[in-house]
Amino acid sequence: MRKILIIDDEQDARSLIREYLEAFSAFEIIGECENGFDAIKKINQLEPDIVFLDIKMPGLSGFQVVQQLIHMPQVIFTTAYDQYALKAFEANAIDYLLKPYTADRFGRAMQKVSVHYPGDFLKTQRVANEYTGQAPTRILVENGNKFIALNVEHIIFFEAEKDYTHIHTEDKTYLSNFGIGVLEQRMSPALFLRIHRSYIINIHCIKEVTREGYSVQVTMKNNKVLNVSRKYMDELKKLLY
Repeated sequence: MRKILIIDDEQDARSLIREYLEAFSAFEIIGECENGFDAIKKINQLEPDIVFLDIKMPGLSGFQVVQQLIHMPQVIFTTAYDQYALKAFEANAIDYLLKPYTADRFGRAMQKVSVHYPGDFLKTQRVANEYTGQAPTRILVENGNKFIALNVEHIIFFEAEKDYTHIHTEDKTYLSNFGIGVLEQRMSPALFLRIHRSYIINIHCIKEVTREGYSVQVTMKNNKVLNVSRKYMDELKKLLY
């Protein structure tokens, strides 16, 4: 049974997808969202196989949702605005449904899913970044029993902890359920730099760099001192003048 999440700010649009999906018994609807922030949280938590994703929504667009995802589902974009079609297909999403669409057109999209048409989620994310003009500026992090939107510029450094990652800010440390390698792929290389297998730093938060023999350390603005491994020295040297 493959899991489906429906994301659209219009109740009628979500209901129509539910109605059309009744003909496909191999798929299970695990939830709905009506805004981008809930979509990011539920996709990363519930890990659906397929997402029906509206592009134009209040708050965050479908492309902005894609930017912030860690879990990589198959995506079928839905929208009433055909000017987004080219971008959606360039992104190599599974399919693109232009509203209003018929049950027959919906069925052709589901056929692509049924034969496990792979799509290319990383390419979808790259095109989303190009479309919005930037990498994600905010990410959702868990804080107790809720998620908060954290400005990425407030992150001082990421620290690996086995299969998890600590996200350090000046005021607080958050725990991500995702490994540091996954988070490295999601962060802008213009802002974040890998200096060690356990550390990714915000280059705007570097206080000083010190060297003792062959050992190099970076002191961050919160006065944490982090070791730089030889493997990542060349990238750090590019910042030195």
